[in-house]
Parts: sequence; C-alpha cells; structure tokens
Amino acid sequence: MRVLLLAYGSRGDVEPMVGLALALRSAGAEVRFCAPPDFAELLADSGLPLVPLGRSLREMAREAVLGTGPAMTMQERAARVTADTYAAALPAAEGCDAVVATGLMPAAAAARAVADRLGVPYSFVAYFPSYLPSPDHPPLPWPGHPLPPEETDNRVLWERNEQVLDELFGGAVNAHRESVGLPPVEHVRPLVLTDRPLLAADAVLSPWRPTGELDVVQTGAFARPDARPLPAALEAFLTAGEAPVYVGFGSMPVRDAEAVARDAVAAVRAQGRRVLLSRGWAGLAAEEAADLHVVDEVNQQELFGRVAAVVHHGGAGTTTTAARAGVPQVLVPQLADQPYWARRVAELGIGVAHDGPVPSFDSLSAALAAALTPETAARAKELAATLRTDGAATAARLLLAGHRA
Repeated sequence: MRVLLLAYGSRGDVEPMVGLALALRSAGAEVRFCAPPDFAELLADSGLPLVPLGRSLREMAREAVLGTGPAMTMQERAARVTADTYAAALPAAEGCDAVVATGLMPAAAAARAVADRLGVPYSFVAYFPSYLPSPDHPPLPWPGHPLPPEETDNRVLWERNEQVLDELFGGAVNAHRESVGLPPVEHVRPLVLTDRPLLAADAVLSPWRPTGELDVVQTGAFARPDARPLPAALEAFLTAGEAPVYVGFGSMPVRDAEAVARDAVAAVRAQGRRVLLSRGWAGLAAEEAADLHVVDEVNQQELFGRVAAVVHHGGAGTTTTAARAGVPQVLVPQLADQPYWARRVAELGIGVAHDGPVPSFDSLSAALAAALTPETAARAKELAATLRTDGAATAARLLLAGHRA
C-alpha cells in the first residue's frame, strides 16, 4: 500500500505525521510526504524525502505575527495555499492508495481535492478535540471573527463557525475544485474534516466524548521516535547542577522576543533555578552563564525528563511530550489550540495556565512558583504513567485496514 501524508503547518503539525509515516513504513507501506520546505531536515533525518509545499512557513508566520508581510485578505491567502498545495500534492499522490492530511484548512481542502480527483480514500487528522464540532465545547475563534461573548450554546457557535469557514475559505476552495473538474461543495468544514476524522490525542490528556454528530476515532497522540543524543555542551550543563527550567516557544514567533527572554530568565532565576533557553522560531536569546544555557532544536523526549519544569507556548506536541515525561508545565498560550492545552494542563493539575500570551517577570514568577510545588510534580509523574504511546501505530493499523472517512 502507498500512502500520501500531507501536513501544512508548524513543526507541531508536521512532526506527529512523521511518527505516523514511520509507523506506516514499519507496517510495510510506502509513504510519500508533503510539508512546507522548512522541514526538509526533519524529514531527511527520518529517511523520508520531502515534497515541499509553497514557501517557508517560518517566514509566513513571522510576517503574520509582526505584520511585515504583503497585504492580503484571508480569502486571497486561502486561494494561494489551496492552489499551491494541490499543484505539489497531485503528482506526489499518483499511484497512492490513500491520502491523509492535517494542518491549515485550505491546504487540507486541496489534499481532499487530490484524493477526489484520483478516486482514493481521504482521511483527516486532528490533534485536539476542540477542532472538531461538538456540543461539549466551543469552536476556535478565527481572526476577525471572535466568538460572541453573549452566546453560550455551543451548537449555535458551531453553526456560526461553519458560516465563518465558508466565508473565509469557501470561495477559494470551490473555485479551485471547479478549475480541476470537481464539483463544488456546500460547506468547507465537512469536506475537510469528514464524518470520521482521526483524533491523534491522548484520551487521558485530551478526551473526546462521543456525541453522535461525528464518528471520531481517537487513536492516541502520534510521536516520532527520537533516539538522538543530547549535544555534549547541553549534557555537560545538565550534569553540572540541579535540574534547570526549560523555556521555549517552539515554532511560534512572539512579539518583543528580547523582553520575553529577559523576563523569563529573571523569573526562573527568582525561583532559585538554572535556566535552559531554547531559541526556536521566536529567536529567544540571552548571555550564557554558569546557570544559563541556550539550545537550538534538541531531542525533547530525552531532555524533558531531566528538567524541573517546562515553560512553553502550549502546542499539542510539546504539551504531550512534557506530560509523558512527567514534568510540570507552565503554558503561555499564543493562539489556535494553545489556550485549550493550557486549560487542560491546569485542570489536570500537572501545571499552570499563564493568563494571556504576553508573559512578564511578575506573571511568570507566580506561575513558576505554582508549577514547581511538590504537589504539581507528583501529579505530573502520576499522570505520565497513564498516557498511551502507541497512537501512531494504532492509526497506521486503521489506515492499512482501509479506514474510511
């Protein structure tokens, strides 16, 4: 069996699909992989040639956060992403028996168009429940379309969400479908999500309650097995003293990164802890010292079990990796699913949700003081033992058995 995997998004969107790719390959499938060009090295490390989609996502993210990019409406961006993704994915999908997608909705809609054009099954992967319609939770707000604070009925909010998605993406998606000989659709959301999406999230950390509206298949979170050793300088820092606090925002640009780094370092030191600062896409930086070490991308699966706490942006992958390591967390959510993960970590008692996306010395100091208590550390260790690690293998078995959306 030959499968095309398509992930259009940040590292948090791409790396779990690498885990799925490796599980599929271990089960005997041939895998082709489409993702933004930023992740060529990640794919190469796993022996997966990359079919690049569009331009650098890192540059696009910086432009969006810092307001430096070309003036384009959401509809114009959707049209470009849909067309570029389809153009790259269609030849890659030739001869494939299935298409599996995740990430930005216009890109996933293009993946669906590729599957429809070739007449092969299409599946969508979600990494958190609140991306999927349910009366149990509200939808994510979209830029320029905040959720009305006076509305508390989640069913009404999801109806509005469908209208917003059609307004933002429907024109671009249908214009493209018609241009390649496919019929238009009434609504974009069910086209992309399908009636039977895969939910790649741990059922303890992120449960889904069946509602009868979608036949969601919760597989457990996907993880890319990472056996890389830690860099020698990092290893030396870790063994030179007590466990440090890790601070990093992954592939998430932040405004005023210099101030964020300065306040974060000061807040960690105020707790009497050493600091491990990850540059990431935010470009966090500080002068190295006996109690401070700066790292680039490293094996978090190995690292997180050796730190006192993890301060991060709240992406699904980082949250799950820290939870599996049994380490307390402080989440400083920026956008999208990150407030959801911050809320879950706080509800489970394994960490603290920072109030808002802009940390200060005072706010981080208070959050760290709460996260570094023995009670939080004990709860984090206790919960870690209950989390599954076979999500990618479970999904691979389903797909190879003919999972149908």
